Amino acid sequence: MGDISVDLVVDAKAVLGEGPAWNVDEQRLYWVDIMKNEIHRTDPSSGRGEVRAFGEQVGCLGFREKKDDKGGLVAAMRSGFYHVDFDKGTRAFICDPENKPGNRMNDGRCDPYGAFWAGSMMDPSDRKTRTGAIWRLAPDGSAEMKVDDIGISNGIAFDEERHYFYCADTYADVQTVWRFDHDPDTGAISNRRVFITTHDLPGRPDGACVDSDGCYWVALTNCWSIARFTPDGRLDRMIRTPVQKPTMCVFGGSDLATLFITSMGLGYLPQAEGQPHAGGVFACRPGAQGVPEGKFKG
Repeated sequence: MGDISVDLVVDAKAVLGEGPAWNVDEQRLYWVDIMKNEIHRTDPSSGRGEVRAFGEQVGCLGFREKKDDKGGLVAAMRSGFYHVDFDKGTRAFICDPENKPGNRMNDGRCDPYGAFWAGSMMDPSDRKTRTGAIWRLAPDGSAEMKVDDIGISNGIAFDEERHYFYCADTYADVQTVWRFDHDPDTGAISNRRVFITTHDLPGRPDGACVDSDGCYWVALTNCWSIARFTPDGRLDRMIRTPVQKPTMCVFGGSDLATLFITSMGLGYLPQAEGQPHAGGVFACRPGAQGVPEGKFKG
């Protein structure tokens, strides 16, 4: 375990804090509370936060390249993909590729080439049924399924330099992160192979990001940890978090060298002792640098 200090940024008391994304232009952190149907915008320098509720679960979000009346965000909600105007608190429907009443969207992000990717899962999960999938939303508003037979979709990340796409299934009997080759021109993925499994670690893979060296940073739920894996799949380091269930991490700050971490709240914890700030947003300086989030061109 690393001895890096992980500090509380926002004592948010989120039910299920997820999906952090750093907006380079605004120098703000966006994130979601899935079970409260909320998108949050946080200024880490002041701790000041804003929140918008959208009437249904929000799994993840990304930033749009265009500046128009549809707003600056794209989001995956329970009923599909939406353009979102955070300032106005409004949304505009794009499409619902799954149309599965028992599923909701979960983890995702924009790729470096203009598309938005999001994975789904059954909710509530029965810990066995794999009805989830990973979808690619193209700039023209069409969605294509890229991976199926997923229990809890997580770990979506991109290594632009090496043309890699990563995704994970958090289910206890899977606990696997896969790596694919990714064609930036077509969005096609191929050559699926196991990148890592966490069966020999005390936690399961949740949300993730890739740093400027191509290393994969993943939140290990139940493990009080964020782990960094090198591009060849070697466990490089682990950073202990103040919460048992960190959910996702992303690099941000003016130099993209601050790692922001979201977490699950007390309702998801088998025991709450020793983690009064569960559901909060945390940050550390791990000695690595991230890359800017991609932007959706639609």
